[in-house]
Amino acid sequence: MGRVALVTGGTRGIGAAISNALKGAGRDVVAAYAGNEHRAREFEDSTGIKTIKFDVSDFEQVTAATAQIEKDMGPIEVLVNNAGITRDGTMHRMSFEQWKEVIDTNLSGVFNCSRCVIENMRANNFGRIVNIGSINGQAGQYGQVNYAATKSGIHGFTKALAQEGATKGITVNAIAPGYVDTDMVRAVPPEVLEKIVAGIPVGRLGTADDIARGVVFLTADNAGFITGSTLSINGGQHMY
Repeated sequence: MGRVALVTGGTRGIGAAISNALKGAGRDVVAAYAGNEHRAREFEDSTGIKTIKFDVSDFEQVTAATAQIEKDMGPIEVLVNNAGITRDGTMHRMSFEQWKEVIDTNLSGVFNCSRCVIENMRANNFGRIVNIGSINGQAGQYGQVNYAATKSGIHGFTKALAQEGATKGITVNAIAPGYVDTDMVRAVPPEVLEKIVAGIPVGRLGTADDIARGVVFLTADNAGFITGSTLSINGGQHMY
């Protein structure tokens, strides 16, 4: 049996690539999802990766789900906090609901999941946590004050928790993806996407596998001297 790995938002896009890559690295992966049951069933059937449904913004749901995983498979030793949403709008038009929903999912969700696995990691003197941030949490983005705030918050959360876990064999790192070829990016108008790609020095969008390779690297058993770091995977678009 490999180490149990939980990937939130793990059945689609970047999360699906992370789940598959961790499975390939010998982890016993559980991919969490929030809503699309049909997509989750397709993912589970095609990959053999176990899926579980819960809302990362709901602490009670996270508590119940992680307890079930640990009962069925053993302690969660690798956590990838990937789940995230966008509710874009400029500040003067953004509703409180748009703000709160993004904060609750993208940032409180990272707390909820980390809190529910950290005690067992401490008890076992081993843990790997990777939080998926964003280039927009480093550089900001017009119309995304809510999203940028959560992703920037993730980078601070990562550094603080890394200090707490260091003596217990727990590493906590972040990855800040740039623009990746996902459904969300494909929905951008072609003329806008062309300008985005023109601003990426390597001349292309990233792939989900580009991000997944970083996660495998940071969650390896022999990656114990890397903690509190943010790995920017953005094609050179923002050098931070």
